[in-house]
Amino acid sequence: MKADDYPECTRAGHRARWLTSGDATFAAMLELIDAARESVSLESYLVKAGEPAESLLKALVRARKRKLKVQVLYDAFGSEGLPVTFFQALEEAGGEVRVFSPARRLRLAFRDHRKLLVCDERRGIVGGNNIGPEYTGDGVTHGWRDMALQIEGAIGKSLALSFEAMFALAPISASGIRKFRATARSIPPATGAVRLLTSGPGWRTGVLSTSLRFDLRHARSVRCMAGYFLPPSRIRRALHRCAGRGGQVQLLLAGKSDVPMARYAAEHLYGTMMAGGAELYEYQPQNMHAKMVLMDDIVYVGSCNLDRRSLDINFELLLRLDWPELAAQGRALFAEALTHSIAVPPGEWRRHRRWWQRLRSQFAYWLLTRIDPLIARRPLRSLD
Repeated sequence: MKADDYPECTRAGHRARWLTSGDATFAAMLELIDAARESVSLESYLVKAGEPAESLLKALVRARKRKLKVQVLYDAFGSEGLPVTFFQALEEAGGEVRVFSPARRLRLAFRDHRKLLVCDERRGIVGGNNIGPEYTGDGVTHGWRDMALQIEGAIGKSLALSFEAMFALAPISASGIRKFRATARSIPPATGAVRLLTSGPGWRTGVLSTSLRFDLRHARSVRCMAGYFLPPSRIRRALHRCAGRGGQVQLLLAGKSDVPMARYAAEHLYGTMMAGGAELYEYQPQNMHAKMVLMDDIVYVGSCNLDRRSLDINFELLLRLDWPELAAQGRALFAEALTHSIAVPPGEWRRHRRWWQRLRSQFAYWLLTRIDPLIARRPLRSLD
């Protein structure tokens, strides 16, 4: 189904609609920026020169010419190839641009992996799309498979405050850390049908992973679309328990990936997950980059991968939505993606695994679950 096939739905004073491709996401971002009347806040892990970044930059400059407050935050590690002068036109127009964790010695630990647009503290877009040419397209014939959610309502204020906290923290300085903590404390508690969940050093420890495990504990049906899949043992056990009590667990993972090491590490868990009752599928046409989890009528969508770096190290942002209509649309979206995927048959997959493939997966798993967190741990302590 195309993005237009999923109508906008309402719940608890909020309106939301799925953006099921990069083309739909960037078109919606341009529309929101051009419709903004007070403020625009844009945050991205990766920004690359070219489209769609050029069109977004022009829209941001237009917003400044309308005298709006315009702020941009991008990550130094993820956007390492971006020319330092890329946002010069916006800065000359009075916009504020900050690079997150600019000190090279800190980049392995401090990464802002979030993707967020907030306009007028009321309307926003969250999802997995970075700002680069590979994210344009429909995710089938061309461009990576990704998705986002456009939402309007009171949650916009929390999203704006969350951005403000990250914008303050960006230099990773003593004063920035103090302002980050003060702003983070001012964000309303994550309650109700629409909740903002964050992770990373300085945010409330474990809130995101605890929420995921709680919902998994009660779920009868779980559908997970994940570009990078390396969940901690407690989340794996929760998925096993769901399947063990008769629930259905479907995992749609990357058949193609921009990070081969992450895909090899995920393969290390295939046998365990299938033995625990999960159905595994691999997306075929393009790189899979989406991040969505559906548990009955609950939707999780945002920047967070199901791996240790996202849950424990990176700065991430998710929306948890207890929203039956939105979840039903998410299941339709998931089913459509399955038509472009192949099932991983448990017995056949094990028989065709060569010794060197098993060794490769074991090494990748060890590297990403043991060495990567160890390297990041020491600099992260300054925000604990």
